[in-house]
Amino acid sequence: MKFEIILNEIFDDVNLDDTLNPTNNKSVLGIINDFEDGKWRYEKFQNFVWNNIKETALSYSERQALLNDGEGSVLIESAKKLRLVEGDKSFGKGSEIAEIVLYGIMKKHYKALPIVPKIFYKQNQNDEAKGADSVHIVVESEDSFSLWFGESKFYNSIENARLDKIVDSVKDSISLNKIKKENGIITNLSDINDFNEISDDLRAKIKSSLSQGESIDNIKPILNIPILLLYECEKTKSGTSLTDEYKKEVIAYHKERATQYFKKQINKCTDVHLYEKINFHIILFPVAEKEQIVNKFIQIAKVYRD
Repeated sequence: MKFEIILNEIFDDVNLDDTLNPTNNKSVLGIINDFEDGKWRYEKFQNFVWNNIKETALSYSERQALLNDGEGSVLIESAKKLRLVEGDKSFGKGSEIAEIVLYGIMKKHYKALPIVPKIFYKQNQNDEAKGADSVHIVVESEDSFSLWFGESKFYNSIENARLDKIVDSVKDSISLNKIKKENGIITNLSDINDFNEISDDLRAKIKSSLSQGESIDNIKPILNIPILLLYECEKTKSGTSLTDEYKKEVIAYHKERATQYFKKQINKCTDVHLYEKINFHIILFPVAEKEQIVNKFIQIAKVYRD
């Protein structure tokens, strides 16, 4: 990943509120872009988005079919899947940008396999509220795996008033019905058969473990919820270079936001059965100006689409 990781800690090591419990199933990841010529690097960020769009907008078979046609064809087909360019209720909010960024982070940092291409799936189901924003599997060993259901948000601010909505979304994602639905999607999509990184034995184990007849209680110890908060940041907007002072200020802010977020999550989610067994990863990524990013993304998407 070409962005810098400034914070990568278990939550216990950055927690500012020692009354919180449980905390040992949580972690914090802080990521930043850099600056060039006195400005935040918008183009580098856009390139990351477009370099990762294909694995969330296209199915595995679609990607393979387009390999011989070149990268341009892949991007054209990816752009056609986007809801963002249609002028509907997701227009201008950047929801798909956050989904794509999370896919890129999952692939680069967590070494995860994009088992369910979510923009592809949502577009084909004509339903924007179709479960998690990201579904991945991480191969932990020859005979073990972990399951990742991601949440992603792109906000102008991540002050306390915004955090409740995120917590509500996370709590919904770990409900019995939502976990079963995501498991069903994974086992029914053909893409799971196409990853060479998954052996035949492990593939059979994944399908068996995620089958509708299995208890969800057995899944929760291997369930991970990465929560990406892509957000507009005044320090980043006013910054001109990647100084130590800038990094320290962002790290301090990320520790404080992570503490406030997990405080709200614990207060709302501990009634979820086996909550303490599920692993949660908050990912914080500041940007200079949301509107400029969204507008440029729409502009590029329209060029590819047209």
